[in-house]
Amino acid sequence: MKSIAVFPAVKDIRVVEKPEPRLAASSDVKLRSLEVGICGTDREISSFHYGLPPRGQDHLVIGHEMLGEVVDVGDGVRTLVPGDLVVPMVRRPCPHDWCSACRAGRQDFCYSGDFVERGIKEMHGFMGEYVVDDERFMVKVPRDLRDVAVLVEPLTIAEKALIQLHDVQMRLPWTCPIMSRDLGLEHRCHRAVVLGAGPVGLLGAMAMRARGFETWVYSRERGPSLKSDIVRAVGATYVSSEETPVEALAAEIGNIDLVYEAVGASSLAFRVLESLGTNGVFVMTGVPGRMGPIDIDADLLMRNLVLKNQVLLGTVNAGLDAFEAALADLRRFKSLWPDALVALFTNRLRIDAAPGKLRDGRGSIKDVITYG
Repeated sequence: MKSIAVFPAVKDIRVVEKPEPRLAASSDVKLRSLEVGICGTDREISSFHYGLPPRGQDHLVIGHEMLGEVVDVGDGVRTLVPGDLVVPMVRRPCPHDWCSACRAGRQDFCYSGDFVERGIKEMHGFMGEYVVDDERFMVKVPRDLRDVAVLVEPLTIAEKALIQLHDVQMRLPWTCPIMSRDLGLEHRCHRAVVLGAGPVGLLGAMAMRARGFETWVYSRERGPSLKSDIVRAVGATYVSSEETPVEALAAEIGNIDLVYEAVGASSLAFRVLESLGTNGVFVMTGVPGRMGPIDIDADLLMRNLVLKNQVLLGTVNAGLDAFEAALADLRRFKSLWPDALVALFTNRLRIDAAPGKLRDGRGSIKDVITYG
C-alpha cells in the first residue's frame, strides 16, 4: 500500500510502498483510510524539526488526523463491526506500572514521557491506505458526521482545554449571573481571545462561541479573507495583529477571561499574557521551534499571576472525553454554522500530491488527503 514517510537522516519526504497491515491480536481492528488531515505538526515533521521513527527504522509514516472505515476485526473486538466509521486516538500509553495516568487510560497526562504517538513519536502514523490498531484507541463516529469527522482530532485540542478550564474555574464563583445552558450559552458573560486563525484556532473559536463566549480571534493576516469570513460567520470578531497592537486589543476587550493560544509563537503569547484579566486562564497549545531568547517583563507576569488569581496551563494530546466532546460539538457546529464549517476545508488531494502540500501549506486552512 502507499504511505507517506519522512526520512529524517537524509531530510526527505516521499510516497513509499509498505506492506498492508494484518490483524495480529484479538483486540485489533483494521481500518481502510477514508481521509487524513494535514496539520501544522505534520508540516513541522516534514521540515525535520522533530518526529522520531520507530526504533531501528530510518523513516516515519506521518499523519495523526484520520477518519477510517472498519474492514476487519479480531475475535476479541466487541464494540466495532465492519462498516463502522472511527477516528483513532493518537497517543499510546507508556509501559511503566508506576505511571498512574497511563494505567488509568489517561496517557495524555503520561508522567514518564515514554509514550509513543502515531505519526509523531516512535510509531508509524495514519497516512497510508490501511491501518491496524487496538480497539481501545478507536472512537466510533456517527454516520451523519462522515463529511466533517476528520476534524475530530484537531478539535480535541480545544475540547481538552475547555474541560480543564471548567475544572480549574470551579475554584471560584465563575458562573454568569443569568444562566442560559439550554441555549448553550453558559459563558455568555465571559470574554475569550484566540491567538491564531489556523484550523486549531478556528475550531477553538467555534467551540467557545457555541458556549457563549464573546470571542476575538487575533491573527497576523489582514482581512477581509477566508479566515476572517469564517470568524465573522460564527459570531466572533477578527482582529489582525498587523493593524492592531496587543495593547489596543486588550483595551478594546476589557477583562479577558480566557486566552486560547493556537499559534506557537512565544513572543506573541507572552505579550498577550500581560493583558490577561482578573481570574483569567491562559491556555497554551502551541510548541514553538527553537529560536533565540525573547524579552519578557517577568516581574509584571508574576505580579499578575499572583494578585489577579490567574492560571497558566499547557495542554497536549487528548483523552476519550475530549474525543466524545468533539463529536458532540461537530454536530452542534453543523447545525449552527454549516457553511463556516465546510469552509475550513481548503484542499482535498490524492496521496501522490500530498508531499508537495506538506512542504508548502501557504493559503491553506485544512488540507485533507482522500482515499478510495
